[in-house]
Amino acid sequence: MESEYGLLVDGKWTSPPGAARFATKNPATGETVGSFVSATADDVRAAVGAAAKAFSRWRETPAPKRGEILLDVARRMRAAKPELGRLVTREMGKVIGEGLGDVQESIDFIEYMAGEGRRLFGETVPSELRSKFCLTVRQPKGVVACITPWNFPTAIPNWKIAAALVTGNTVVFKPASSTATCAAEVVRLYEQAGVPAGVLNFVTGAGSVVGNALVEDPRVRTVSFTGGVETGRDVYVRGAKGLKMVHLELGGKNPVILMDDADLALALDGVLFGAFGTAGQRCTATSRLIVHEKVYRRFLAMLTERLETFTVGDPLDPRTGMGPVASADQERKVLEYIEIGKKDSTLLYGGEKLRGGAYDRGHFIRPTIFETTHGSRISKEEIFGPVLSVLRVGSYEEAVRVANDVEYGLSSSIYTRDVNLAFRAIQDLEAGITYVNAPTIGAEVQLPFGGVKNTGNGGREAGSVAVEEFTEIKTVFVDFSSRLQKAQIDVEA
Repeated sequence: MESEYGLLVDGKWTSPPGAARFATKNPATGETVGSFVSATADDVRAAVGAAAKAFSRWRETPAPKRGEILLDVARRMRAAKPELGRLVTREMGKVIGEGLGDVQESIDFIEYMAGEGRRLFGETVPSELRSKFCLTVRQPKGVVACITPWNFPTAIPNWKIAAALVTGNTVVFKPASSTATCAAEVVRLYEQAGVPAGVLNFVTGAGSVVGNALVEDPRVRTVSFTGGVETGRDVYVRGAKGLKMVHLELGGKNPVILMDDADLALALDGVLFGAFGTAGQRCTATSRLIVHEKVYRRFLAMLTERLETFTVGDPLDPRTGMGPVASADQERKVLEYIEIGKKDSTLLYGGEKLRGGAYDRGHFIRPTIFETTHGSRISKEEIFGPVLSVLRVGSYEEAVRVANDVEYGLSSSIYTRDVNLAFRAIQDLEAGITYVNAPTIGAEVQLPFGGVKNTGNGGREAGSVAVEEFTEIKTVFVDFSSRLQKAQIDVEA
């Protein structure tokens, strides 16, 4: 049974009369999950106006009190975790264990950010002058636009919303249209926890309408966007025209380097989860496997043998290894890349849409492995699906060169027992994240997340630096000398 949602503006859920609507679909069954308003630019302006009006009162709410509200959100989400996790699986398609994990990551981060209500550290530093005190404080930026993707439909919104709210900002939240039900249920939990009217607003609809109106509204001072590179570049340019702070988390083409001394059994588990967890639809997914020639054939045989018992099917069944890709558009894009791979690489496993029975109702693609050479399109371009490119190398140096020679730099990994190589990789790999003897996924909320090159514009989410995206630093000087002192000019004997 589908649920019908409106827009949340200034504390009221509304469905404008005659508004166009769109539906979200279960990618495993084709069933409708939720119905939503296609907001207009006027709706966005109303939401931004509500956020602007609520800002002064929210910023004056003591930060520890804001943290207490977040802690209540986390408590409510923990109680709702079984239902919300199933909703993630129904609407996005990731297997139930990952759906529940998506929600758990949300809980963990909200709890972490609640603690920032009693930190939000500044600095005190000595002055070069007598009777003068110097410090810095963090202040909120104002109205923040949070624009999120579909692949982590609760975790990524909460990364942004919780950090923005605890630091005293107000928010207009635009989720991905295909997972809007998950987003709406998250917003309801914030409402129930006592977030005041106008502090968190919720608008749905096309990025070309809703997203552009948000980014271009002069009252929005910060835009936090996670999504594709081309859309991110457009958001960045539009935001720059208003001299806004625009934070971008974009794509990845993440490598696992497998050295000849690696624990192959451990690496096998990691590569399977890294490449085919969430059907490869993670910005941190293992997209390239760079294998030393001494273990190349042996490891590929292990990998294809394991895939023979790797199940693709109903994502609500705990025994399923991989569910569908998230939508018809995703399916089409992934299948197009598979056809590209078949022309310039060697198909080792999979390479097809699954058909027959329940498969015909959803968007299921068999896990796919290509043997390829560095420079092929499938080895360089982000596919965002269950497609793994395998490349043979003869040395650590060649492996690092191949790993770095892409336009992205989010996550990276090396499997080796050689501690020296491990530490060299930490230094040499061009990525915001490096794993040693683990796959390219599994971020922990207390650590910064982000990347370099076309993966983003250098900022980080999560961890202790999460507050930096949503705060301005104010430098304060308190002179209690009772006389005019001129820094760098006064010279005292």
